[in-house]
Amino acid sequence: MGSIADNLQAVKARIAGAERAAGRASGAVALLAVSKTHAPALVEEAFRAGQRAFGENYVQEALEKMDALAGLPLEWHLVGPLQSNKTRLAAERFHWVHTVEREKVARRLSEQRPAGMAPLQVLVQVNVSGEASKGGVAPGEAAALARAVAGMKNLRLRGLMAIPEPGAPASRFREIAALFGRLRGEFGLDTLSLGMSEDLEMAIAAGSTMVRVGTAIFGERRKVRDAA
Repeated sequence: MGSIADNLQAVKARIAGAERAAGRASGAVALLAVSKTHAPALVEEAFRAGQRAFGENYVQEALEKMDALAGLPLEWHLVGPLQSNKTRLAAERFHWVHTVEREKVARRLSEQRPAGMAPLQVLVQVNVSGEASKGGVAPGEAAALARAVAGMKNLRLRGLMAIPEPGAPASRFREIAALFGRLRGEFGLDTLSLGMSEDLEMAIAAGSTMVRVGTAIFGERRKVRDAA
């Protein structure tokens, strides 16, 4: 792979090409650089190349990077499963949580968001493919959870997140986009977090507004010592 800067440029070119192919406005899709398992130095390199928003899977790993890079104006997104015993740390340190799948967890995030901080930006995770190995609510349960989250004072419901199964057909992406479209008006949603390194074009064609890209920017993941 090339440098982080070169990789970012290549990914942004892919996003721009997919926007054009889908007849969407330039800049309609935001890029979230997923830095899980990668060293703070690589995150800083991406920052120097113009990237500001970063996604992490594990709370503890993310906190170490936040501390190491505290002097940089970075936006941190939690894109991995959130355990109940980690909600306070997530509420205190992250800007976004993409993986809200239970009302209990959402309520803890709202209650534990420090006074004086802006509302925590959250997405409801939908298990669009029904895989037992993935988190998220069933599509038919998304509206009820969204309604509960929307009423929590320290959270701002922004939209939906989904991880279609590997090799998923375009119809799977259209399915989650259609659900997003149905809920958008009721809840004022503006974010559909859908698509990764291998399928971002398909996701953008379906209507994604944010793609989560790790491998195409940072290379293959390193093993982590603590998956908490």
